[in-house]
Amino acid sequence: MLKADFEVIALLTCKNLPGELDRALIDVTVRRLASPHNFEDHIIEEVIKQVETRLVTTMAEGVSLVDIQDDHDEDWVNDKEGLSWSYWNEYKEQLLIEGWGDKVLHSLGEVTDRILGLLNDPHTPGEWDRRGLVVGHVQSGKTANYIGLISKAADAGYRFIIVIAGIHNNLRKQTQKRVDEGFVGLTGDGEKINRTGVGKRNKARKGPVPLTNTTSDFNKKVAASHSADLELYESAGRPAILVIKKNVTTLKRVYEWLRDLNTEQDTQISKIPMLLIDDEADNASINTNKPDLDPTKTNAWIRQLLNLFKKSCYVGYTATPFANIFINPKDENEMLGDELFPRDFIYCLDAPSNYFGADKVFIEDDISSGVLRTISDAEDYIPLSHKRFDEIPDLPPSAVRALQTFVLAKAIRVLRGHESKHCSMMLNVSRFVDTQRQIREHVSHYLSEVHDAILSNYKKPVSEALRSSMIAQLKNVFDAEYADCPETWEQVQNSLYCASEGMKTYLVNSKSDESLDYGKYEDAGDALTAVAIGGLSLSRGLTLEGLTVSYMYRNTKMYDTLMQMGRWFGYRPGYDDLCRIYLSEDSQGWYAHIAEASEDLRQQIKQMRRDGFSPRDFGLYVRSHPDALLVTALNKMRHAQKMIFKVSFDGVQRETYVLPASETIRRDNLAEMSSLFLRLNNDFNGQRIDERGGVVWRRVPLELVLEFMEKFRFHRELQGYKDALLSYTREVSDRHPCWDIAFISLVGSSPAHDILPMAAQRRQVGRIDSQIKKPSEEEGWYVGNKQKVAGTGVESIGLNEGELARAQEIARENGRPNKPTDRDYRHKTVRGRPLLMLHLLELFNKIEGDIDVKAALMPAVGFSFPAFGDTRSVECVVNKVWLERDMVDSPDEEDDYDID
Repeated sequence: MLKADFEVIALLTCKNLPGELDRALIDVTVRRLASPHNFEDHIIEEVIKQVETRLVTTMAEGVSLVDIQDDHDEDWVNDKEGLSWSYWNEYKEQLLIEGWGDKVLHSLGEVTDRILGLLNDPHTPGEWDRRGLVVGHVQSGKTANYIGLISKAADAGYRFIIVIAGIHNNLRKQTQKRVDEGFVGLTGDGEKINRTGVGKRNKARKGPVPLTNTTSDFNKKVAASHSADLELYESAGRPAILVIKKNVTTLKRVYEWLRDLNTEQDTQISKIPMLLIDDEADNASINTNKPDLDPTKTNAWIRQLLNLFKKSCYVGYTATPFANIFINPKDENEMLGDELFPRDFIYCLDAPSNYFGADKVFIEDDISSGVLRTISDAEDYIPLSHKRFDEIPDLPPSAVRALQTFVLAKAIRVLRGHESKHCSMMLNVSRFVDTQRQIREHVSHYLSEVHDAILSNYKKPVSEALRSSMIAQLKNVFDAEYADCPETWEQVQNSLYCASEGMKTYLVNSKSDESLDYGKYEDAGDALTAVAIGGLSLSRGLTLEGLTVSYMYRNTKMYDTLMQMGRWFGYRPGYDDLCRIYLSEDSQGWYAHIAEASEDLRQQIKQMRRDGFSPRDFGLYVRSHPDALLVTALNKMRHAQKMIFKVSFDGVQRETYVLPASETIRRDNLAEMSSLFLRLNNDFNGQRIDERGGVVWRRVPLELVLEFMEKFRFHRELQGYKDALLSYTREVSDRHPCWDIAFISLVGSSPAHDILPMAAQRRQVGRIDSQIKKPSEEEGWYVGNKQKVAGTGVESIGLNEGELARAQEIARENGRPNKPTDRDYRHKTVRGRPLLMLHLLELFNKIEGDIDVKAALMPAVGFSFPAFGDTRSVECVVNKVWLERDMVDSPDEEDDYDID
């Protein structure tokens, strides 16, 4: 029996099983069906995962935040009797062909119905506009969502649709291809047209009118070849659609084309309802000196386009809640007065249950330890502060290891029957095109050596093949990375030639004449194995098919850029166990931090929905979030050495992850901790709770906390945060007159101090100026445990059974059954009070070993505020020295831009 036939039989059999279907039942059923045949175990596993994807994978519907004072009727969609929804039905059929699961596809239909309902009925008379924002996850299916929305909007009567697809030609082309497959049904270069996707199944189909194609953005030639009389498209019942780049030149061309040929005496288009999808709504947060990409100018042209129509809807799509519409404006009034502000709705998408996202990669330790690999040797080869024309002598050993891992992963995927599936590696180490070219030369040379060694040895007996140093290196990497896989080394060795034979390297940037075109290989019935080398083009939206190994040595505190650089998020069916991500320790910390902060904000949208808040309230909340401060500051502190920002700590945990090296400060802070412990023990002994993880006092008067905070000395780089924390604590003292205080210890370990009942927690640290060679205002250490002092779940300390049960309930509501996180314990209905956490740390450094014994007990503290949705904020002074200490990737220096 062929594998494809077996997969169909397994799918139909499992679909017809009675009762609730889960992975365990699928596993038993598929293995029973496979028993009469000679399928290898990896094929059976793959079929199990395919059946699970189709039948078990789910996606919740997300939640919308709307202005409850608005009288908008969201149910207008349900009143549209007689609509055929033909575009949507065609797209739904296309997604089924592409392997989408039934439950996920049903959820997509429900979600797009709800988002469409938040737009206006296109047949509503008069003049109107709607503004909204959809918040998703990186590589989670946002494109599928907005193509679904476009299809339904066209069915409902929207007749002019614009999709803005980022700032690069390759991303615009990729988006155009997806829109062609899912909505237009035609693809080509304007001269040679072929049917694709939804257009293949109905040859008589009269689909939408595309005004751009995969080779041409909107330009004068394109404009001249199409009628600009939009009423012709309206009368034909066919919507017109453009997919364009987000730059001033292109937006101006579209505006002038429409204005010159369509406007009436009042200079507006009155009869045609228009929908504008801004696919990279957070992209303008790149505050660059490239005039064609100036966010102020691009957004101004988007506003002019919208204002050209009397009936318009704008929907921004973003992968991060730290969207530029919230954090870029100079003040709150400017933010709320912006015509692109999502005043009508914010829709927060949920990712499908099989999504491989930031939470799994960076927060869930059992998964991240198997995926993440630390880059600790690249600085001597490709310094983070390298210049445009610096010579790169060779690849760092860690990059060589990553390439070896990729070759092995491809060989294993071949054994798993993935020969016809794309397989990619990403290598992103420089913002400079010239440096990327040098890296490409090194990579190509090394892969050639690998292939030659494989060609000479892969057919030999294992013992003989291992005499080759290259094969021996591959075997060592296999033992370290993939020994737990079902495939044996002998099988992998035999598969190495197939893996390396067709492997290609690509420069992915605006200056390269190469095209990373997966579709060309698909059309030829083949698959591409590619190592993609680039910078900004790899960072913003571009999908690398079958991405298996990623290597990124970049350093930036631009949070939206960090998350967009994470192209490894997405779906990895049948090979998630092979995926590896190489990052510096510092980057791992920032990724973990922003992943938690982003998830906190998504949960805040849901809570604000329950509490009746509006998009305006969420915008203010994001704007005052302490992590939004970083992005805002980096955009605005071009010349000033210090600036003052507004910040709130509602629902936030903050720790002293930067520690002073001074012995005097260490000793003084230890004395303050001891003094606080003795005072609590004497004056509040009845409120003491002894737990396995430490000692807790509940409902302690705020005055004790303030007194301790004032005396405990922070590292100078965190002084601005300390001042803001003190101010904020006083500001919300009416809501939080009492705190809980916890002295954190380790279960089963003896106290490390004469007074404090606390065991020392061992933490890896690095010297502040060791990695990026930039001076600090004060010597010190930064905690390398993803920049986290506390362990996961520490905020559960001192909670009673009822509060723990409530946290479990909140976790279930948010799709994490029986796995509460610290953000759940921080919920206003759980602890309901701020928590001060005190730690004793034992520091060590990979290079220097254990830190001087005098610092064996390093005091550190953490502050956690419950999430009430309180938008009160205080001033925080940001010092440019701290802000730019490891911010060496300047957008001004990027030379990977497409400019028309």
